[in-house]
Amino acid sequence: MYRLFVAIPLPGKIRRQLAGLAHGLPGARWVPEEQFHLTLRFIGEVDGAMFRDITAALATVRAPAFSLQVKGIGCFGGRKGARVLWAGVEADDTLYLLQRRIESVLAHTGVEPERRRFSPHITLARFRTPPPRERLGRFVAGNNLFASDVTTVQAFRLYSSFLSPKGATHRVEAEYPLA
Repeated sequence: MYRLFVAIPLPGKIRRQLAGLAHGLPGARWVPEEQFHLTLRFIGEVDGAMFRDITAALATVRAPAFSLQVKGIGCFGGRKGARVLWAGVEADDTLYLLQRRIESVLAHTGVEPERRRFSPHITLARFRTPPPRERLGRFVAGNNLFASDVTTVQAFRLYSSFLSPKGATHRVEAEYPLA
């Protein structure tokens, strides 16, 4: 079985800039610098035949290269408190076009459609127990003006993910260039 997701890799300089934010919140499980990416679609577990179908289908996706900037900080979590700390993403409509095209070709392979609205972000940290609201609020306010360099996205990748007690390990399975 393969546990798959489709994502945009980030250049080393932007990953280092994001890693510079990784401190000051108790209970945060910070994402390792080498694993920062922009998820376009989490697929989940598939067998070998489905893996081959997905790999081939993603090769048919056509979209132009585009500019992207990581900008701003926020949290996902309901009334019970923050569960994920993220950095926002600014990009033109091409990012959304790419994501829709990926979703479309995956549907033809039998992958269930994504029910959640696409919300482009880079996960910085996860919380088992949400940090105190005041502390989290100060962290977000103190870092909300964060802005990375602008980069040109020229490819997206299919990754496999292996879970362990120490966290996930990601492996590039295929890379797909943009026009």
